[in-house]
Amino acid sequence: MKPLLLMQTGDAPEAIRRDKGNFDGMFLQQGNIAADRVQIVHLPSGEPLPAPQNYAGVVITGSAAMVTEQLPWSEQAAEWLRQAMQIKLPIFGACYGHQLLAYALGGEVGYHPQGMEVGTLDIELLPDAANDRRLAMLPPHFKANLIHSQSVLTPPAGAKVLARSQQDACQIISYGDHALTTQFHPEFNGAVMHQYLSWLGELYPEQQTEYQLKQQQVSDTPFSRLLLQGFVVSLGAQKALAG
Repeated sequence: MKPLLLMQTGDAPEAIRRDKGNFDGMFLQQGNIAADRVQIVHLPSGEPLPAPQNYAGVVITGSAAMVTEQLPWSEQAAEWLRQAMQIKLPIFGACYGHQLLAYALGGEVGYHPQGMEVGTLDIELLPDAANDRRLAMLPPHFKANLIHSQSVLTPPAGAKVLARSQQDACQIISYGDHALTTQFHPEFNGAVMHQYLSWLGELYPEQQTEYQLKQQQVSDTPFSRLLLQGFVVSLGAQKALAG
């Protein structure tokens, strides 16, 4: 059986890695992914990407990098994703992964005019979501954890936008039955989001009060996590049930 590829496009800040682990561990935990069914490729360190045909599917992580920087590893990943789309490889992307796939397919990615979107925020499903079985378990409004400065400003031709937030019009994008991406982070639990806000408060002390207020609204986001877990289940890459 082919493995699931975890395409790691970056690392959590050191303070968060120390207490909560890195992005790969967050995806394995929140996605209920079996460690023996996944291959992790860390792109920024120069690890090569085997051909898409080697995998049952791919999950693309977030990153502190920006898609518009067009870093060599990111451009190589974009070409890889174009090839993956040609063979209809199952794809799930979050944050940077969401933006990277849109960029790879001709969409526009850039800094959001309203600045960083961060915290546990409300996500609203759009009419096209009613026709997508992958979102059938989601209520019309649900909470998700976010931290991003860039966004998908214009989706690629043929893509369907399935959800939005108050700030960002493209929170979930579908590319047919095999590819789905989210701007929010289904791999973040409330504890991780809380620590991100603490880290931002230390990084930007002039905005510390704002981040402290956002910390009061932080929670786990089980509905957003269901999207990731549903993708993993569809590939048969989930951990076996205990007992």
